[in-house]
Amino acid sequence: MTDKAKDVRNVLFIMADQLRFDYLSCAGHPHLHTPNIDALAARGVRFDEAYVQSPVCGSSRMSFYTGRYCRSTGAVWNNIPLRVDELTLGDYLKELDMRTVLVGKTHMAPNTEAMERLGIEASSGIGVHVSQCGFEPYERDDGLHPTERPAYKNLAYNKYLEKQGYEGDNLWHEWANSAMGEDDEILSGWLLAHADKPARIADEDSETPYMTRRAMEFIAEADAKGERWCCHLSYIKPHWPYIVPAPYHNMYGKDDLLPVVRHEVERQSPHPVYGAFMEQRASTAFAKDHVREHVLPAYMGLIKQLDDQIGELMKFLEEQGRLDDTMIVFTSDHGDYMGDHWMGEKDMFHQPSVKVPMIVFDPRASADATRGTVENRMIEAIDLVPTFIEACGGTVRTHVVEGRSLEPLLAGEKDVDWREAVFSEYDYGHQWMRQKLGRHSGETGMTMIFDGRYKFVHCEGYRPILHDLQEDPQEFFDRGDDPEYASVIQRMEGLLLEWALTRNNRVTKSDAAIDAYEDKKQQLGAGVAIGFWDEKELEEARREAGFIIE
Repeated sequence: MTDKAKDVRNVLFIMADQLRFDYLSCAGHPHLHTPNIDALAARGVRFDEAYVQSPVCGSSRMSFYTGRYCRSTGAVWNNIPLRVDELTLGDYLKELDMRTVLVGKTHMAPNTEAMERLGIEASSGIGVHVSQCGFEPYERDDGLHPTERPAYKNLAYNKYLEKQGYEGDNLWHEWANSAMGEDDEILSGWLLAHADKPARIADEDSETPYMTRRAMEFIAEADAKGERWCCHLSYIKPHWPYIVPAPYHNMYGKDDLLPVVRHEVERQSPHPVYGAFMEQRASTAFAKDHVREHVLPAYMGLIKQLDDQIGELMKFLEEQGRLDDTMIVFTSDHGDYMGDHWMGEKDMFHQPSVKVPMIVFDPRASADATRGTVENRMIEAIDLVPTFIEACGGTVRTHVVEGRSLEPLLAGEKDVDWREAVFSEYDYGHQWMRQKLGRHSGETGMTMIFDGRYKFVHCEGYRPILHDLQEDPQEFFDRGDDPEYASVIQRMEGLLLEWALTRNNRVTKSDAAIDAYEDKKQQLGAGVAIGFWDEKELEEARREAGFIIE
């Protein structure tokens, strides 16, 4: 391992998409064995209480990349652009002479209106930077390319498949995410009925191995040039379409699934917002046992394929000599209900959706004491940005970044004044649930606060949702209208209000600059003499401030 005094040279930031926290063997899954991810956990720290800032791809990732809550970025759902001046991981690491490169997905939508207003050309250096979330797009691929989206025609992955001899119009759809029927017809992987069939594509040409190779190509290129780098390897899977190539498609069956987590009481007079979410199509589908038992084996196959590719990646890093100086993070942007709580997809705040796997390997000697351990203090996705900045030798701009560096936890410090609670946000304004509930845009926000026992969800226009995870660890019983929990609700509302009033909005001037204004008497030094009676009094003040030296 590297010497404690040295900084981390590189960062490998691995993110899966829609990976549940409990579908890894290191997290206790009895049938889905993930030895390569487990090995990474054995080298580093597995954070068992990691929470995302939003249980949906786009807004969660914008918080991951900025180190800021959704309330601060404004990105509260998919395809809501960041402001063009929003600082991201790429901005911070560029100051440390590091290339910050993307291989895979970000779900970033460019702020084209602001770019046009400011005269920023999308193809210019700054245009690419602000429209790609601060990443250099070595290969951007958000992983969803139905034929109805014409951009598939320029997709680099499709061009790769064409070179491998695959034929068709949209190769992503027709090969990587479809199966073959008995009469040689193409069966779309979008349809859950086909999840048990193998994708037409060969394993080595499917998306997860392809992106792994692309990341290795970048790392080899950067190493050959002697560059410091941060590679964000952002896998598209196990996000839907739920279809995987052989041999992974039939590795698992219904007997290998974790038991479904749901209770009939959840459907009896549910909170109006939760009730609406249970009625959306994905939820009504996964509420059926046969759908869950049919689809989840494919989801597990996608995870097994991912684990195999993590093994290939770790071998490559070892051969490159990079395991001694590269910080490695493995995580996910959110989870997946898969029928738990009568839900499909993600979107709400039960543990299968908002809690994610989080493994951090720090190569420095300062982290030796925590290798192979499990950390139970609550962390947030926004903690990664300050962790990367500090590990790579930078200084965190605390007036901008809202996360907390994990370095004290990685070093095994016990007496750290750590956070009382974690927060997550969601806005269902774009979705069918808004119409179902008769709400208007701007009236559809939800904010979760979880203190390790009580999970409180503020729902605009409605009573709160409250779960007591000590008494009800599976989150079946909503206590949001229970008089016995009135004092708990009051306390959680107070914590939520305190959090809401302490956001980092003043991003253009640092705390140090503000402190210096009075500490160094900058107003007086600039000749602004307010409230002084006469010349003598002013002269004494200027002498005391050090502006007159005798």
